[in-house]
Amino acid sequence: MHTTTIGGNRQASVGYELDDISLVPSRRTRDVELVDVSWSLDAYRFALPVLGAPLDAVVSPGTARQLGELGGLGVLALEGLWTRYEDPEEVLAEIASLRPGPEATVRLQQLYHEPVREELIGRRIEQLKAGGQLAAGSLTPQKVERYHHAALEAGLDLLLVNGVTVTAQHVGKPGTEPLDLKSFTARYDIPVVAGGVASAKSALHLMRTGAVGVLVGTGSSASTTADALGVHVPLATAIAEVAAARTRYLEESGRYVHVIAAGGIRTGGDLAKAIACGADAVMLGRALAAADEAPGRGAYWGLAAAHNTLPRSRFDLVEPVGPMQAVLEGPAHRADGTLNLVGGLRRAMGVTGYRSLSRLREAELAVRAGRR
Repeated sequence: MHTTTIGGNRQASVGYELDDISLVPSRRTRDVELVDVSWSLDAYRFALPVLGAPLDAVVSPGTARQLGELGGLGVLALEGLWTRYEDPEEVLAEIASLRPGPEATVRLQQLYHEPVREELIGRRIEQLKAGGQLAAGSLTPQKVERYHHAALEAGLDLLLVNGVTVTAQHVGKPGTEPLDLKSFTARYDIPVVAGGVASAKSALHLMRTGAVGVLVGTGSSASTTADALGVHVPLATAIAEVAAARTRYLEESGRYVHVIAAGGIRTGGDLAKAIACGADAVMLGRALAAADEAPGRGAYWGLAAAHNTLPRSRFDLVEPVGPMQAVLEGPAHRADGTLNLVGGLRRAMGVTGYRSLSRLREAELAVRAGRR
């Protein structure tokens, strides 16, 4: 990451969003039927490089199973509504009736004040596994030590330790047990993905903990972290930095760690550019919240929207665009790239001539003139 002087002798890094870059065609093209978009995460193989974000507006036990049947992976928020309420459908319906504004934030805070119940964590994981799909769930660094036993006892297959910024060691307030991720991954035989991260240094530390994957990004498209905390790194640059850390870690350890890009990936073009920047897969939030089956029913919010003292996510409304199948694989009836995202990825690979996701990561990229 190169730097620029912002005044005096103070330096700042220069970063690029996905919108700032584009793919450059190579000397050959390829039929879309001859490209392979599958990928692996630890011992698991997926037909599509897509994860559903652990947001109550996006992933329920039902939509997680559906995404799994389509070839992706849905990650359930184990501190969300599904583990706070016996039947959250009525709560989700109420949230869908809200309108953006301070009143919605207050109501979300009230609804999420209901405590997480460990027996519901186990029950939701059993529901995830009932359809024969992989059971993936997320916990925040602050709550991993508290809730992981219930999740593991129920048969959780993959754990995402997820926050705005996740580090190798999280020190909590007095009276709480700090999370040492390296110790955790050594103690339990479960693959762990951790993030978000946005710098090579932070990513390298996470990789050294034994995580099988790192999540790149500082929040969803509804996130207000940049406004509330001043924390943000443009996603294209963040992916490239973390991918460089992956290469360094591979050279020092011989172990390949997967990079998953998250935050603001809305179209097939965004998906293709995220892979080209160095990601193995992407995590989708708003794009899947626009599916007809989404539990948010046209509403979209991050879990940080309900923080009791410093909410850091907007409550938004999204226009339903069609079934999840159409969002991912088409057919599309819109020309804005928000349907058939994986089809857009395949077409981008065909136009640029790359047969696999690993080859697409070698693609030439261009930055629009005037961008720094």
